[in-house]
Amino acid sequence: MHRVALAAHETTMLYEAAIAAEIFGVDRSDLAPSDDWYDLVVCTPEGGPSPWFPAARSAGFDALRQADTVVVPSTTDPAAAPDPCLLAALRAARGDGVRIASLCTGAFVLAAAGLLGGRAATTHWMHADDLARRHPRIDVRADVLYIDDGDILTSAGKTAALDLCLHLVRRDFGAAAANGLARRLVVPAHRPGGQAQFIAPPAAPRSAMADGLGPVLEWARRRLDRPLTVQDLAREAGLSSRQLARRMRAELQIAPLAWLQQQRIARAQELLERTDASVEQIAARCGMGTATTLRRHFHTSLGVSPTAYRATFRP
Repeated sequence: MHRVALAAHETTMLYEAAIAAEIFGVDRSDLAPSDDWYDLVVCTPEGGPSPWFPAARSAGFDALRQADTVVVPSTTDPAAAPDPCLLAALRAARGDGVRIASLCTGAFVLAAAGLLGGRAATTHWMHADDLARRHPRIDVRADVLYIDDGDILTSAGKTAALDLCLHLVRRDFGAAAANGLARRLVVPAHRPGGQAQFIAPPAAPRSAMADGLGPVLEWARRRLDRPLTVQDLAREAGLSSRQLARRMRAELQIAPLAWLQQQRIARAQELLERTDASVEQIAARCGMGTATTLRRHFHTSLGVSPTAYRATFRP
């Protein structure tokens, strides 16, 4: 039986921990070809039962070395120093060849243990810049749902933890078991790790809105259904194309054409989420011209088709 240790550290967040407990702590051996499943133990600082999972078998952090897989759930405070005993136990477990997965901001715990240096990793998009800044040796990727680096796996934020856990089931027991479990949980059977996190584009900084760019950006947003060019934006702003490009790079960290593309994709996302308009109609309303063009740019930006994106939000 595959042993899974859930590292319930002092700053564990319930949502991601509950996902792991649901996947690995409920016997679903009827789904596995070997009639086998996981043996879950919840590891706590003192070794006693977790108040969240009182019926689960419990142990101390030293039991992490005895697991086949360790799952580190998210932390409420990524900036706080993790429990040194937990970090030591994680390093020891990794030294023994244990597979380790972090969920959401649990990546900060793995990073503090020194397990992510020189690797690609992800976390919740809201904390990705902080993780990269604090741990520059990590190749932080904020635009994916999860990363499988073999013996170390990391998930993006919140429900992406479920995608990673189902991915582990798929690795351990096969696609049929993972798909059967997904049906029972009433979730998509498989969202590939490379699929982009669905992130709203950042708002323009207040400085950009206050000192002249704000009106032209709003002017452009109201005309996304039209074939706008960089020259059109520059003319509206009373600037040359080069001046506009310099201003936008300095204040928004993005080129004008890339900004336009970002806004068109964001408009398409909104229409897919909130309306029943066809892909062809949405392509026209966000200035993409044709459904083929929209599909190509949408997949490049988000890693999924418009239809798959809509199904996620409007099943």
